[in-house]
Amino acid sequence: IPDIANANFAEVARGIEDIANMYHYNIILSNADKRKEKEIRVINTLLEKQVDGLLFMGGVVTEEHLQAFNTSNVPIVLCATTDEKGIMPSVDIDHEGAAFDAVNKLIEEGHRSIAMVSGTLQDPANGFARFQGYKRALEQAGLPYREDYIRVGNYRYESGIEATQYFLELPERPTAIFAATDEMAIGVIHGLQDAGLTVPDDVSVISVDNSRIASMVRPLLTTVAQPMYDIGAVSMRLLTKLMKKETVDNNKVTLQHELIVRRSVAAPKS
Repeated sequence: IPDIANANFAEVARGIEDIANMYHYNIILSNADKRKEKEIRVINTLLEKQVDGLLFMGGVVTEEHLQAFNTSNVPIVLCATTDEKGIMPSVDIDHEGAAFDAVNKLIEEGHRSIAMVSGTLQDPANGFARFQGYKRALEQAGLPYREDYIRVGNYRYESGIEATQYFLELPERPTAIFAATDEMAIGVIHGLQDAGLTVPDDVSVISVDNSRIASMVRPLLTTVAQPMYDIGAVSMRLLTKLMKKETVDNNKVTLQHELIVRRSVAAPKS
C-alpha cells in the first residue's frame, strides 16, 4: 500500500480484508510510501515470507517491479493501478474517463478558463491518465490547452494550497480548478478562501476520488467517485481465484466511476 494515512487506501484495504476474512486468509499490510526502492524491497521481503499471493497498490509499475514480480511463484494482482503493457492482472477505474467527466462538468456549467492541479505525470493512473482526461475534455470542447494552467502536485493538501497561490497570481485567473485528488482539491478550496475568495461563486473546484473528506469540507466537494472499497474487494476476490487456480474470464477489471454533484461547482460569473 502506498500510504496508510491516505483515506482512499485505507478504504481499499478494508475491502481487501473483508474478502480475505471470508476466504480465511490473513493479511500482511506493508506501507511503501510510493518509493520504488522501498516497494521492490517490500515485494521481495513478502515473497521470501512465502505468502500465498500479493496485492500491489503502488504507483508506477516499472521494469524493476516487473522483474521482481517475475521471480514470484505466487499470483500477483495490481490493485488501483495498472502496468503500461497490460501484462499483470489488475483492478482499477478508467482514470482518464473520470477526469474527462469532471472537467466536462465544468465546461457544461459554462467555464472556459479551467486550471488543473495534477499528480506527478510519471504516475500512470492518478497522474498521467487524469491529465490526459483533462486535456481531452478541453480539446473536445474546442478550448485551448494552456501550460500556465497546469501545476503538478504531490497528492497532498499543501500542494493544493501552493498551486492555488500560483493560479491567483496569473494575469488571467482561472474560473475553475480541477484537482486530480480530493486532498489537493481541499487545499485548493482553502487556498481560495485564504485569499478572500468564495467557492463556487468566484472559482469552482472539482476533483476525483470521493473520499470521506469530500463531504466534510465546506462547501461540499463535487467529485468523481472511485469505488475504493469495491476495488479492494474485487482485487482480493480475483487473487483468491488465481491462488486457487480457478478459471478467470477477465483478469483486467475496470470498475465504474460516478460523478457526485455537491456544492463546489457553479456557473462562472459573467
